[in-house]
Amino acid sequence: MNILGHIAVFPKLPAAIARLHDLAFNLWWSWNPAAQSLFSSLDEELWRAVNQNPVKFLRSASQELLDQAAEDQAWLTRFAAVMDDFDAYMHPQANTWYRRTHGESEPATIAYFSAEFGLHEALPIYSGGLGILSGDHCKEASDLGLPFVGVGFLYPQGYFTQRIPANGQQEAIYEKIDFSEVPATPALDPSGKPVLIHVDLPGRTVYAKVWRIQVGRVPLYLMDTDVERNAPQDRELSARLYGGDNEMRISQEFMLGIGGVRLLRALGLNPSVWHMNEGHSAFLNLERIRELVEQGIPFDTGVETVRAGSIFTTHTPVPAGHDAFAFELMEKFFWQFWGRLGIDRERFLDLARHEQSWGPQFSMTVLAFRLSAYHNGVSELHGHVSREMWKEMWPGTPVEQVPITHITNGVHTGTWLADELRDLYNRYLQSDWLEEVDDPATWEGLASVPDAELWAVHNQRKAKMVDFVRDRVSRQFVRHGEGPRRLAQAHRLLDPNALTLGFARRFATYKRATLIFRDMERLKRLLTDPERPVQIVFAGKAHPKDEPGKALIQRIYEVSQDPELIGKIVFVENYDMNVARHLIAGVDVWLNTPRRPYEASGTSGQKAALSGAPNFSILDGWWREGYDGTNGWAIGEEREYKDTETQDEADALSFYATMEDVIVPLFYDRGADGIPGGWLTPMRRSIVTCGPGFSMRRMVKEYTERLYLPALGTGRAASANEYAEARALAEWKRHVRDSWFSVNLQSVEGVPSQAQVGDALTLSARLWPGRLSADDLAVEIVVGSDGGSDFTDAPTVIPMQAGERHGDGSLDFVGDLSPRESGRLAVGIRVRPQHPGMVHPHETGLARWV
Repeated sequence: MNILGHIAVFPKLPAAIARLHDLAFNLWWSWNPAAQSLFSSLDEELWRAVNQNPVKFLRSASQELLDQAAEDQAWLTRFAAVMDDFDAYMHPQANTWYRRTHGESEPATIAYFSAEFGLHEALPIYSGGLGILSGDHCKEASDLGLPFVGVGFLYPQGYFTQRIPANGQQEAIYEKIDFSEVPATPALDPSGKPVLIHVDLPGRTVYAKVWRIQVGRVPLYLMDTDVERNAPQDRELSARLYGGDNEMRISQEFMLGIGGVRLLRALGLNPSVWHMNEGHSAFLNLERIRELVEQGIPFDTGVETVRAGSIFTTHTPVPAGHDAFAFELMEKFFWQFWGRLGIDRERFLDLARHEQSWGPQFSMTVLAFRLSAYHNGVSELHGHVSREMWKEMWPGTPVEQVPITHITNGVHTGTWLADELRDLYNRYLQSDWLEEVDDPATWEGLASVPDAELWAVHNQRKAKMVDFVRDRVSRQFVRHGEGPRRLAQAHRLLDPNALTLGFARRFATYKRATLIFRDMERLKRLLTDPERPVQIVFAGKAHPKDEPGKALIQRIYEVSQDPELIGKIVFVENYDMNVARHLIAGVDVWLNTPRRPYEASGTSGQKAALSGAPNFSILDGWWREGYDGTNGWAIGEEREYKDTETQDEADALSFYATMEDVIVPLFYDRGADGIPGGWLTPMRRSIVTCGPGFSMRRMVKEYTERLYLPALGTGRAASANEYAEARALAEWKRHVRDSWFSVNLQSVEGVPSQAQVGDALTLSARLWPGRLSADDLAVEIVVGSDGGSDFTDAPTVIPMQAGERHGDGSLDFVGDLSPRESGRLAVGIRVRPQHPGMVHPHETGLARWV
């Protein structure tokens, strides 16, 4: 027999349902259950087999199945209703929040750069919280109608598939994504040609094709270097998320930042606001400055122009999470680039110089801070930690005045809310509740949900979660080659009636996944109580190179195989968005045990809270803001410890005591109807308090009004009139830095050692402006709670007024202070530069104190 070749034959969509193609290629379906149901109702087994991927579903469905659907009137009616909703959503004149609220503003585009986007399990190009947040951000930007575009990588091998063999040691399997089976299409330039961009890396040019993924109204453009024109090693450049060594990492970030700007230009897009989600894309502003310099704009003017419209969000308080490169590596990649910026090597390296114990590094975080005017952390506590962490960039500035604000993360309600809970909320909340999820009043209707109905819906979800876990573990055991006894054991895992805790997240050591194992005997007593049993479901991946993280997974797996704990502790392999949806909606309590204060925000607990699973967590990240004493439980105290061992011991003891004395008794306290009435109180409070406050809708509105619109205004002002404002500000900053040595400030009338509340205290100081004008300077009284070397919280600033001028060029300044509260106050007088063009009063990092 001689086979000449092979042909892949795909089914053809009948004309009546041809627009299923449009639906499949827009991720709008991923947060609209009715759209998902169109596919799953045709063949539930196939839908599960293709991992809920409609593109692959349409490629895999039989022609007969599709032909039958085109003749099924009931199905066609549902199809028409979904397409009507889709068309109304996508209509250019749709009545979105942004159009209603800011529709009169000039057209603008917000460009959002991220190294990963977690949109759906069908696109495994995300590793954890950063990617999920980016995906949710795009979805909510779409829902709100923001003029938004995303930029990143479409990793052909994605993030790894996790396998846990019988010894519990995580294995990382990389499988190439078949782009014909995902909702991605080639991006086209204005002339209709596929976009191909390039960057120059050491000794070669690297090309990238660009894919477009439509996320509702938002286009997401993702680069892929797996093109024939590239050398084999460069075809692997974008193959894997967070893979390779430092040279691979800088190559990826070069392509993400510099290539990302070039792809937007190739598409004919000229964004007004540029948002760097973490420091991975920080090179993008070097490229934007290069564009300006090559138009004849001086480097410093280019810096001010680029800064004015740029936003940087930092996501981690863990030092190792901030990318930094050796100067030698930067020279290798940028030795030709700094000349195109009009500066020399030293000035280029100083843009991101970060001193470390082993020598200076080129920090992507420092670069992002320096080349953006707006900075934020991702929770209130993380904002404070970030200000403390990066305060050396703004020397002489009190920590709480360091120009890093915070916007607490949220979750996209439509993506993460289980269908059964959505149906329940539809019955009891206002008709437009999904449009108003960020309004606390929207959730008042939850009080009218009968206890029996709320409990029944939760148990329905819990039963589905148990079935899901049993199926996943059974498949794992089959792969291990286990026999009938072990397979039967897998099908009995978890008791649907037992108190169930969920712990699912990235396995980094600071997240302390095994904290609860410190006293195994005490834990076993909790888990194996015949009257009040407890069980825990774990899931999560460790980075393939993170050996301590992988050891945590192995330890959990080993404990789960303890004969006394079989079925009491379960590890679900290959954590992804599908696993997450089942766990957050099915467990009774969501557990989180990070080492405070290293959890920047965390969002898995927000998803669980929305689903009625109260959080039981360390007071870190978002939970420090979310916990109110009625909507869940706290582990440990909100304080510092002398060492990590003491902290771990205290937090573990708190976990055991709260479980034994509060959570377990409350869950098993049942009424005559079998319903735990007391337990439903924290369930309801969890939903009512966290649903609005930690929604992605609230978060994106905050970004829009606190960062995007201000950046739009300052960015346009900087570039107006041939960059006149940016030129003036750059020249003024240069003059101030050159002249700062000549500025002097002395006290004339000191601070009294004692005063009473309400006393009027007059303070005076004398300023020698030196080579600067007094108009360039602000003299201020700064007063706040005494923290020793700094203020304990944000200080109050009282401007001082200029008075008598002396013959030596000095001026007297006078200000009045009237204490409003008793206590020990720290009082200082400082002078700092001031200019109407500055976005933040402390952005120069210059201050002189009496």
